[in-house]
Amino acid sequence: MSQLQKSWQARISEATDAIAQEFVESMSYDWRLYKVDVAGSIAHATMLAKVGLITDADRDAIVKGLKEIEAEIDRDGPKWAGFKPELEDIHMCVESALTERIGEPGRKLHTGRSRNDQVATDLVLWICDTTHSLGRNEFDAITRAFVDLADRNRDIVMPSFTHLQRAQPISAGAEALTWASAFINALQRFYAPWMAKSVEWPLGAGAIAGTSLPIDRSESLWLVEQRAGILAHDEIDVSRSSIESTATRDIACDFLFALAMTAQWLSRWAEQWIIYMTTEFGFIRIADRYTTSSSMMPQKRNPDMLELIRGRCGNVYGDLFALMTILKGLPIGYNRDLQEDKRIVFRAYDTVSSCLTMAAAIVNSASFDKERIEPTLDRGFLDATSLAEYLVTKGIPFRTAHHIVGTLVARCEREGMHKLGQLSVDAFNEVIASSLAHAKSDATIRVTDEVYSCLGAHNVVKRYQSAGAAGGKPFEEQLKAWKERLGL
Repeated sequence: MSQLQKSWQARISEATDAIAQEFVESMSYDWRLYKVDVAGSIAHATMLAKVGLITDADRDAIVKGLKEIEAEIDRDGPKWAGFKPELEDIHMCVESALTERIGEPGRKLHTGRSRNDQVATDLVLWICDTTHSLGRNEFDAITRAFVDLADRNRDIVMPSFTHLQRAQPISAGAEALTWASAFINALQRFYAPWMAKSVEWPLGAGAIAGTSLPIDRSESLWLVEQRAGILAHDEIDVSRSSIESTATRDIACDFLFALAMTAQWLSRWAEQWIIYMTTEFGFIRIADRYTTSSSMMPQKRNPDMLELIRGRCGNVYGDLFALMTILKGLPIGYNRDLQEDKRIVFRAYDTVSSCLTMAAAIVNSASFDKERIEPTLDRGFLDATSLAEYLVTKGIPFRTAHHIVGTLVARCEREGMHKLGQLSVDAFNEVIASSLAHAKSDATIRVTDEVYSCLGAHNVVKRYQSAGAAGGKPFEEQLKAWKERLGL
Protein backbone atom coordinates (compact mmCIF):
# COMPACT_ATOMS: atom_id res chain seq x y z
CA MET A 1 0.00 0.00 0.00
CA SER A 2 1.38 3.42 -0.94
CA GLN A 3 2.17 5.62 2.04
CA LEU A 4 0.12 8.37 0.41
CA GLN A 5 -2.94 6.17 0.13
CA LYS A 6 -5.81 7.06 2.43
CA SER A 7 -6.57 4.76 5.33
CA TRP A 8 -9.88 3.70 3.75
CA GLN A 9 -8.69 3.53 0.12
CA ALA A 10 -8.93 -0.28 -0.23
CA ARG A 11 -12.73 -0.12 -0.12
CA ILE A 12 -13.12 2.63 -2.76
CA SER A 13 -12.38 1.67 -6.38
CA GLU A 14 -11.79 5.13 -7.77
CA ALA A 15 -9.21 7.70 -6.74
CA THR A 16 -10.71 10.76 -5.09
CA ASP A 17 -11.56 13.48 -7.57
CA ALA A 18 -9.19 16.44 -7.26
CA ILE A 19 -12.07 18.81 -6.59
CA ALA A 20 -13.46 16.49 -3.92
CA GLN A 21 -10.03 16.07 -2.38
CA GLU A 22 -9.63 19.79 -1.99
CA PHE A 23 -13.19 20.05 -0.69
CA VAL A 24 -12.78 17.50 2.12
CA GLU A 25 -9.29 18.35 3.35
CA SER A 26 -8.94 19.86 6.83
CA MET A 27 -5.17 19.74 7.21
CA SER A 28 -4.89 23.42 6.27
CA TYR A 29 -6.44 24.35 9.60
CA ASP A 30 -6.38 21.29 11.84
CA TRP A 31 -2.57 21.08 11.63
CA ARG A 32 -2.56 23.14 14.83
CA LEU A 33 -3.75 20.05 16.69
CA TYR A 34 -0.37 18.38 16.16
CA LYS A 35 0.84 18.62 19.75
CA VAL A 36 -2.28 17.08 21.24
CA ASP A 37 -2.43 14.52 18.43
CA VAL A 38 1.09 13.42 19.32
CA ALA A 39 0.29 13.41 23.03
CA GLY A 40 -2.81 11.26 22.52
CA SER A 41 -0.94 8.87 20.22
CA ILE A 42 1.93 8.46 22.68
CA ALA A 43 -0.55 7.66 25.45
CA HIS A 44 -2.37 5.21 23.19
CA ALA A 45 0.84 3.44 22.13
CA THR A 46 2.03 3.21 25.74
CA MET A 47 -1.30 1.67 26.72
CA LEU A 48 -1.15 -0.81 23.82
CA ALA A 49 2.24 -1.99 25.02
CA LYS A 50 1.06 -2.35 28.59
CA VAL A 51 -1.85 -4.61 27.59
CA GLY A 52 0.39 -6.63 25.25
CA LEU A 53 -1.06 -5.59 21.89
CA ILE A 54 2.31 -4.20 20.75
CA THR A 55 5.83 -4.84 22.03
CA ASP A 56 7.85 -2.46 24.17
CA ALA A 57 10.20 -2.06 21.20
CA ASP A 58 7.26 -1.04 19.00
CA ARG A 59 6.17 1.46 21.64
CA ASP A 60 9.66 2.95 21.95
CA ALA A 61 9.96 3.35 18.17
CA ILE A 62 6.52 4.98 17.98
CA VAL A 63 7.25 7.38 20.84
CA LYS A 64 10.66 8.34 19.44
CA GLY A 65 9.23 8.89 15.96
CA LEU A 66 6.30 10.97 17.22
CA LYS A 67 8.55 13.20 19.29
CA GLU A 68 10.78 13.78 16.29
CA ILE A 69 7.77 14.71 14.19
CA GLU A 70 6.53 17.09 16.90
CA ALA A 71 9.92 18.79 17.05
CA GLU A 72 9.95 19.24 13.28
CA ILE A 73 6.48 20.81 13.28
CA ASP A 74 7.55 23.03 16.20
CA ARG A 75 10.31 24.24 13.90
CA ASP A 76 8.51 24.40 10.55
CA GLY A 77 4.88 25.06 11.51
CA PRO A 78 2.37 24.71 8.65
CA LYS A 79 5.27 24.40 6.17
CA TRP A 80 6.32 21.02 7.58
CA ALA A 81 7.08 18.66 4.70
CA GLY A 82 4.80 15.98 6.13
CA PHE A 83 1.66 18.04 5.58
CA LYS A 84 0.32 16.56 2.36
CA PRO A 85 -3.16 17.66 1.27
CA GLU A 86 -3.94 14.30 -0.28
CA LEU A 87 -3.84 12.78 3.24
CA GLU A 88 -6.71 15.09 4.24
CA ASP A 89 -6.00 15.80 7.91
CA ILE A 90 -3.41 16.17 10.66
CA HIS A 91 -4.04 12.64 11.95
CA MET A 92 -3.19 10.87 8.71
CA CYS A 93 -0.28 13.22 7.99
CA VAL A 94 1.35 12.38 11.31
CA GLU A 95 0.64 8.64 11.01
CA SER A 96 1.92 8.52 7.43
CA ALA A 97 5.12 10.37 8.35
CA LEU A 98 5.61 8.08 11.34
CA THR A 99 5.23 4.94 9.21
CA GLU A 100 7.64 6.29 6.61
CA ARG A 101 10.10 6.91 9.43
CA ILE A 102 9.85 3.73 11.52
CA GLY A 103 8.16 1.19 9.26
CA GLU A 104 5.99 -1.62 10.62
CA PRO A 105 5.56 -0.28 14.21
CA GLY A 106 3.91 2.81 12.73
CA ARG A 107 1.19 0.63 11.21
CA LYS A 108 0.37 -0.72 14.67
CA LEU A 109 -0.35 2.66 16.25
CA HIS A 110 -3.97 2.76 15.09
CA THR A 111 -4.78 -0.52 16.82
CA GLY A 112 -8.00 -0.22 18.83
CA ARG A 113 -8.90 3.29 17.73
CA SER A 114 -10.54 5.15 14.85
CA ARG A 115 -10.08 8.62 13.50
CA ASN A 116 -13.52 9.24 14.99
CA ASP A 117 -12.36 8.85 18.58
CA GLN A 118 -8.93 10.25 17.74
CA VAL A 119 -10.30 13.58 16.51
CA ALA A 120 -12.69 13.79 19.46
CA THR A 121 -9.73 13.16 21.79
CA ASP A 122 -7.61 15.80 20.10
CA LEU A 123 -10.40 18.34 20.44
CA VAL A 124 -10.82 17.63 24.16
CA LEU A 125 -7.08 17.99 24.74
CA TRP A 126 -6.75 21.12 22.59
CA ILE A 127 -9.62 22.86 24.37
CA CYS A 128 -8.18 21.95 27.75
CA ASP A 129 -4.70 23.17 26.81
CA THR A 130 -6.14 26.35 25.31
CA THR A 131 -8.26 27.04 28.38
CA HIS A 132 -5.19 26.88 30.62
CA SER A 133 -3.26 29.06 28.17
CA LEU A 134 -6.02 31.69 28.09
CA GLY A 135 -6.01 31.85 31.89
CA ARG A 136 -2.25 32.22 32.11
CA ASN A 137 -1.90 34.72 29.30
CA GLU A 138 -4.73 36.75 27.79
CA PHE A 139 -7.05 36.81 30.81
CA ASP A 140 -4.19 37.43 33.20
CA ALA A 141 -2.98 40.34 31.06
CA ILE A 142 -6.35 42.06 30.80
CA THR A 143 -7.12 41.57 34.50
CA ARG A 144 -3.77 43.03 35.50
CA ALA A 145 -4.34 45.96 33.16
CA PHE A 146 -7.68 46.83 34.77
CA VAL A 147 -6.36 46.44 38.32
CA ASP A 148 -3.42 48.68 37.49
CA LEU A 149 -5.84 51.22 35.97
CA ALA A 150 -7.89 51.07 39.17
CA ASP A 151 -4.81 51.71 41.27
CA ARG A 152 -3.71 54.66 39.13
CA ASN A 153 -7.17 56.28 39.28
CA ARG A 154 -8.28 55.33 42.78
CA ASP A 155 -8.75 58.95 43.89
CA ILE A 156 -10.81 60.11 40.91
CA VAL A 157 -14.56 60.38 41.53
CA MET A 158 -16.93 60.05 38.58
CA PRO A 159 -20.63 59.48 37.90
CA SER A 160 -22.01 56.00 37.37
CA PHE A 161 -24.88 55.47 34.95
CA THR A 162 -28.11 53.50 34.78
CA HIS A 163 -30.28 53.85 31.66
CA LEU A 164 -27.28 55.93 30.49
CA GLN A 165 -28.47 58.59 32.94
CA ARG A 166 -26.37 59.80 35.86
CA ALA A 167 -26.87 57.60 38.90
CA GLN A 168 -24.54 57.61 41.95
CA PRO A 169 -20.97 58.82 42.28
CA ILE A 170 -18.26 56.17 42.29
CA SER A 171 -14.52 55.84 42.38
CA ALA A 172 -13.14 55.58 38.86
CA GLY A 173 -10.97 52.78 40.22
CA ALA A 174 -14.11 50.88 41.21
CA GLU A 175 -15.37 50.99 37.63
CA ALA A 176 -12.03 49.63 36.45
CA LEU A 177 -12.30 46.76 38.95
CA THR A 178 -15.77 46.03 37.60
CA TRP A 179 -14.22 44.99 34.30
CA ALA A 180 -11.54 42.95 36.04
CA SER A 181 -14.29 41.07 37.88
CA ALA A 182 -16.28 40.55 34.68
CA PHE A 183 -13.33 39.01 32.86
CA ILE A 184 -12.38 36.75 35.73
CA ASN A 185 -15.97 35.49 35.77
CA ALA A 186 -15.76 35.00 32.00
CA LEU A 187 -12.63 32.91 32.48
CA GLN A 188 -14.40 30.66 34.99
CA ARG A 189 -16.91 29.66 32.33
CA PHE A 190 -14.12 27.94 30.39
CA TYR A 191 -13.43 25.72 33.39
CA ALA A 192 -17.07 25.01 34.22
CA PRO A 193 -17.43 21.80 32.13
CA TRP A 194 -14.32 20.33 33.71
CA MET A 195 -15.46 21.21 37.22
CA ALA A 196 -18.87 19.71 36.50
CA LYS A 197 -17.20 16.54 35.16
CA SER A 198 -19.29 16.78 32.01
CA VAL A 199 -16.23 16.16 29.78
CA GLU A 200 -15.52 12.50 29.04
CA TRP A 201 -12.46 10.75 27.59
CA PRO A 202 -13.26 9.47 24.07
CA LEU A 203 -10.01 7.68 23.15
CA GLY A 204 -10.66 3.97 22.64
CA ALA A 205 -14.32 4.41 21.76
CA GLY A 206 -13.34 3.51 18.20
CA ALA A 207 -15.48 4.35 15.22
CA ILE A 208 -18.73 3.97 17.17
CA ALA A 209 -19.04 0.61 18.95
CA GLY A 210 -15.69 0.19 20.71
CA THR A 211 -13.32 -2.69 20.00
CA SER A 212 -13.01 -6.40 20.70
CA LEU A 213 -9.33 -5.91 21.56
CA PRO A 214 -8.40 -5.82 25.28
CA ILE A 215 -7.45 -2.13 25.47
CA ASP A 216 -7.43 -0.18 28.74
CA ARG A 217 -9.02 3.20 28.15
CA SER A 218 -8.42 4.31 31.74
CA GLU A 219 -4.71 3.74 31.23
CA SER A 220 -4.52 6.07 28.21
CA LEU A 221 -6.44 8.71 30.16
CA TRP A 222 -4.10 8.39 33.12
CA LEU A 223 -1.05 8.67 30.86
CA VAL A 224 -2.33 11.87 29.23
CA GLU A 225 -3.12 13.34 32.66
CA GLN A 226 0.59 13.18 33.41
CA ARG A 227 1.20 15.72 30.67
CA ALA A 228 1.92 19.07 32.31
CA GLY A 229 -0.96 21.50 32.00
CA ILE A 230 -3.42 19.06 30.48
CA LEU A 231 -5.88 17.95 33.11
CA ALA A 232 -6.30 17.91 36.85
CA HIS A 233 -7.12 14.49 38.25
CA ASP A 234 -10.77 13.61 38.87
CA GLU A 235 -12.01 16.19 36.35
CA ILE A 236 -12.58 13.71 33.52
CA ASP A 237 -13.59 10.04 33.27
CA VAL A 238 -13.66 7.48 30.48
CA SER A 239 -16.83 8.00 28.45
CA ARG A 240 -19.76 5.79 29.40
CA SER A 241 -20.99 5.30 25.83
CA SER A 242 -18.73 4.64 22.86
CA ILE A 243 -21.56 5.68 20.53
CA GLU A 244 -22.11 9.05 22.20
CA SER A 245 -18.45 9.88 22.78
CA THR A 246 -17.56 9.99 19.07
CA ALA A 247 -20.70 11.99 18.19
CA THR A 248 -20.76 14.62 20.92
CA ARG A 249 -19.28 18.06 20.53
CA ASP A 250 -20.63 19.38 23.82
CA ILE A 251 -17.17 20.45 24.97
CA ALA A 252 -16.79 22.50 21.78
CA CYS A 253 -20.19 24.14 22.37
CA ASP A 254 -19.26 24.90 25.98
CA PHE A 255 -15.97 26.39 24.81
CA LEU A 256 -17.69 28.50 22.17
CA PHE A 257 -20.26 29.71 24.68
CA ALA A 258 -17.45 30.80 27.03
CA LEU A 259 -15.81 32.59 24.10
CA ALA A 260 -19.12 34.25 23.18
CA MET A 261 -19.63 35.45 26.76
CA THR A 262 -16.10 36.82 26.80
CA ALA A 263 -16.79 38.59 23.51
CA GLN A 264 -19.96 40.02 25.01
CA TRP A 265 -18.01 41.56 27.89
CA LEU A 266 -15.35 42.84 25.53
CA SER A 267 -18.08 44.46 23.42
CA ARG A 268 -19.80 46.06 26.43
CA TRP A 269 -16.52 47.44 27.71
CA ALA A 270 -15.62 48.76 24.26
CA GLU A 271 -19.01 50.44 23.95
CA GLN A 272 -18.60 52.08 27.37
CA TRP A 273 -15.22 53.47 26.50
CA ILE A 274 -16.32 54.59 23.04
CA ILE A 275 -18.95 56.68 24.81
CA TYR A 276 -16.45 57.90 27.40
CA MET A 277 -14.08 59.01 24.63
CA THR A 278 -16.64 61.27 22.96
CA THR A 279 -16.29 65.03 23.23
CA GLU A 280 -19.61 65.05 25.06
CA PHE A 281 -18.19 62.86 27.86
CA GLY A 282 -14.42 63.13 27.69
CA PHE A 283 -13.96 60.77 30.66
CA ILE A 284 -11.26 58.51 29.16
CA ARG A 285 -8.11 59.03 27.15
CA ILE A 286 -6.24 56.21 25.42
CA ALA A 287 -2.96 56.33 23.53
CA ASP A 288 -3.08 57.73 20.00
CA ARG A 289 -1.55 54.49 18.71
CA TYR A 290 -4.90 52.79 19.38
CA THR A 291 -6.92 55.38 17.46
CA THR A 292 -7.17 56.60 13.87
CA SER A 293 -8.18 59.85 12.24
CA SER A 294 -10.41 60.64 9.29
CA SER A 295 -9.50 60.76 5.61
CA MET A 296 -11.59 63.93 5.31
CA MET A 297 -11.89 65.49 8.77
CA PRO A 298 -8.42 66.22 10.20
CA GLN A 299 -9.64 66.94 13.71
CA LYS A 300 -10.98 63.42 14.28
CA ARG A 301 -9.57 60.97 16.84
CA ASN A 302 -11.55 57.80 16.29
CA PRO A 303 -11.56 54.77 18.64
CA ASP A 304 -11.31 52.27 15.78
CA MET A 305 -9.70 49.48 17.84
CA LEU A 306 -12.54 49.63 20.35
CA GLU A 307 -15.08 49.65 17.53
CA LEU A 308 -13.51 46.58 15.95
CA ILE A 309 -13.55 44.74 19.28
CA ARG A 310 -17.23 45.63 19.59
CA GLY A 311 -17.92 44.52 16.03
CA ARG A 312 -16.10 41.20 16.25
CA CYS A 313 -18.35 40.07 19.08
CA GLY A 314 -20.96 39.35 16.40
CA ASN A 315 -18.57 36.98 14.61
CA VAL A 316 -18.11 34.92 17.77
CA TYR A 317 -21.86 34.75 18.35
CA GLY A 318 -22.16 33.50 14.78
CA ASP A 319 -19.57 30.79 15.40
CA LEU A 320 -21.49 29.52 18.44
CA PHE A 321 -24.72 29.34 16.46
CA ALA A 322 -22.93 27.81 13.48
CA LEU A 323 -21.82 24.77 15.47
CA MET A 324 -25.14 24.48 17.29
CA THR A 325 -26.90 24.53 13.92
CA ILE A 326 -24.60 21.86 12.49
CA LEU A 327 -25.26 19.61 15.47
CA LYS A 328 -29.01 19.99 15.67
CA GLY A 329 -29.80 17.73 12.71
CA LEU A 330 -27.15 15.00 13.07
CA PRO A 331 -28.09 11.41 13.84
CA ILE A 332 -26.09 9.82 16.65
CA GLY A 333 -22.66 8.56 15.63
CA TYR A 334 -19.90 10.31 13.70
CA ASN A 335 -20.85 12.29 10.61
CA ARG A 336 -18.46 14.22 8.38
CA ASP A 337 -20.30 17.44 9.24
CA LEU A 338 -18.36 17.32 12.52
CA GLN A 339 -15.16 18.11 10.65
CA GLU A 340 -16.38 21.71 10.57
CA ASP A 341 -16.17 21.98 14.37
CA LYS A 342 -12.47 22.78 14.35
CA ARG A 343 -12.75 25.47 11.68
CA ILE A 344 -15.40 27.16 13.82
CA VAL A 345 -13.68 26.68 17.19
CA PHE A 346 -10.31 27.90 15.96
CA ARG A 347 -11.83 30.96 14.30
CA ALA A 348 -13.75 31.99 17.42
CA TYR A 349 -10.75 31.40 19.66
CA ASP A 350 -8.46 33.44 17.40
CA THR A 351 -10.94 36.32 17.38
CA VAL A 352 -11.38 36.44 21.15
CA SER A 353 -7.69 35.90 21.87
CA SER A 354 -6.66 38.81 19.63
CA CYS A 355 -9.40 41.04 21.08
CA LEU A 356 -8.28 40.30 24.64
CA THR A 357 -4.70 41.12 23.72
CA MET A 358 -5.75 44.35 22.02
CA ALA A 359 -7.98 45.29 24.96
CA ALA A 360 -5.19 44.80 27.49
CA ALA A 361 -2.91 47.06 25.45
CA ILE A 362 -5.58 49.78 25.28
CA VAL A 363 -6.29 49.61 29.02
CA ASN A 364 -2.59 49.82 29.85
CA SER A 365 -2.43 53.07 27.86
CA ALA A 366 -5.58 54.59 29.36
CA SER A 367 -6.33 57.10 32.09
CA PHE A 368 -9.48 58.77 33.39
CA ASP A 369 -9.47 62.50 32.66
CA LYS A 370 -9.93 64.10 36.08
CA GLU A 371 -9.96 67.63 34.69
CA ARG A 372 -12.91 66.78 32.44
CA ILE A 373 -14.79 64.67 34.99
CA GLU A 374 -14.51 66.87 38.08
CA PRO A 375 -16.57 69.85 36.79
CA THR A 376 -19.43 67.50 35.89
CA LEU A 377 -19.92 66.03 39.37
CA ASP A 378 -22.40 68.70 40.44
CA ARG A 379 -24.71 67.80 37.57
CA GLY A 380 -27.48 65.24 37.91
CA PHE A 381 -27.93 65.26 41.72
CA LEU A 382 -25.58 62.29 42.19
CA ASP A 383 -25.89 62.60 45.97
CA ALA A 384 -29.67 62.13 46.11
CA THR A 385 -29.53 58.51 47.27
CA SER A 386 -26.92 59.39 49.87
CA LEU A 387 -29.25 62.05 51.30
CA ALA A 388 -32.14 59.57 51.45
CA GLU A 389 -29.93 57.08 53.29
CA TYR A 390 -28.79 59.81 55.67
CA LEU A 391 -32.44 60.53 56.50
CA VAL A 392 -32.91 56.82 57.20
CA THR A 393 -30.21 57.09 59.88
CA LYS A 394 -32.37 59.80 61.47
CA GLY A 395 -35.30 57.41 61.78
CA ILE A 396 -37.23 58.22 58.62
CA PRO A 397 -38.54 55.19 56.66
CA PHE A 398 -36.73 54.79 53.33
CA ARG A 399 -39.83 55.25 51.17
CA THR A 400 -40.63 58.47 52.99
CA ALA A 401 -37.01 59.59 52.71
CA HIS A 402 -37.10 58.79 48.99
CA HIS A 403 -40.18 61.01 48.62
CA ILE A 404 -38.54 63.82 50.60
CA VAL A 405 -35.41 63.82 48.43
CA GLY A 406 -37.45 63.66 45.22
CA THR A 407 -39.35 66.72 46.43
CA LEU A 408 -36.08 68.51 47.24
CA VAL A 409 -34.64 67.75 43.81
CA ALA A 410 -37.78 69.10 42.14
CA ARG A 411 -37.52 72.23 44.29
CA CYS A 412 -33.89 72.75 43.25
CA GLU A 413 -34.84 72.51 39.59
CA ARG A 414 -37.73 74.98 40.02
CA GLU A 415 -35.48 77.47 41.78
CA GLY A 416 -32.59 77.19 39.31
CA MET A 417 -30.27 75.27 41.64
CA HIS A 418 -28.16 72.40 40.26
CA LYS A 419 -27.18 70.65 43.48
CA LEU A 420 -28.82 69.72 46.77
CA GLY A 421 -26.05 71.34 48.77
CA GLN A 422 -27.31 74.76 47.65
CA LEU A 423 -30.43 74.34 49.79
CA SER A 424 -30.51 75.76 53.29
CA VAL A 425 -31.08 73.66 56.41
CA ASP A 426 -34.43 75.40 56.79
CA ALA A 427 -35.42 74.29 53.28
CA PHE A 428 -34.52 70.69 54.13
CA ASN A 429 -36.53 70.79 57.34
CA GLU A 430 -39.54 72.42 55.70
CA VAL A 431 -39.90 69.55 53.22
CA ILE A 432 -39.12 66.95 55.90
CA ALA A 433 -41.82 68.31 58.21
CA SER A 434 -44.42 68.43 55.45
CA SER A 435 -43.65 64.90 54.23
CA LEU A 436 -43.62 63.39 57.73
CA ALA A 437 -46.94 64.99 58.56
CA HIS A 438 -48.44 63.68 55.33
CA ALA A 439 -47.08 60.18 56.03
CA LYS A 440 -48.27 60.34 59.65
CA SER A 441 -44.72 59.57 60.84
CA ASP A 442 -42.68 61.11 63.66
CA ALA A 443 -43.06 64.79 62.73
CA THR A 444 -40.33 65.96 65.14
CA ILE A 445 -37.36 64.70 63.05
CA ARG A 446 -35.15 67.48 61.73
CA VAL A 447 -31.61 67.83 60.31
CA THR A 448 -28.75 70.18 61.16
CA ASP A 449 -25.71 71.39 59.26
CA GLU A 450 -24.45 67.80 59.54
CA VAL A 451 -26.63 67.03 56.53
CA TYR A 452 -24.01 68.58 54.25
CA SER A 453 -21.54 65.82 55.19
CA CYS A 454 -23.53 63.38 53.06
CA LEU A 455 -23.77 65.73 50.09
CA GLY A 456 -21.32 66.21 47.24
CA ALA A 457 -19.91 63.39 45.13
CA HIS A 458 -16.63 63.08 47.03
CA ASN A 459 -18.40 62.86 50.39
CA VAL A 460 -20.80 60.24 49.06
CA VAL A 461 -18.00 58.01 47.75
CA LYS A 462 -16.26 58.15 51.14
CA ARG A 463 -19.44 57.05 52.93
CA TYR A 464 -19.96 53.73 51.12
CA GLN A 465 -19.87 50.80 53.55
CA SER A 466 -21.45 47.70 51.96
CA ALA A 467 -19.24 44.90 50.68
CA GLY A 468 -18.36 45.41 47.04
CA ALA A 469 -19.36 49.08 47.08
CA ALA A 470 -17.85 51.43 44.49
CA GLY A 471 -15.93 53.64 46.87
CA GLY A 472 -14.68 54.19 50.41
CA LYS A 473 -13.23 51.35 52.48
CA PRO A 474 -14.97 48.57 50.51
CA PHE A 475 -13.25 49.70 47.30
CA GLU A 476 -9.86 49.94 48.99
CA GLU A 477 -10.33 46.42 50.35
CA GLN A 478 -11.27 45.16 46.89
CA LEU A 479 -8.24 46.78 45.31
CA LYS A 480 -5.93 45.36 47.96
CA ALA A 481 -7.38 41.87 47.45
CA TRP A 482 -6.95 42.09 43.67
CA LYS A 483 -3.35 43.23 43.99
CA GLU A 484 -2.55 40.41 46.39
CA ARG A 485 -4.24 37.90 44.09
CA LEU A 486 -2.21 39.05 41.11
CA GLY A 487 1.02 39.62 43.02
CA LEU A 488 1.08 43.32 42.18
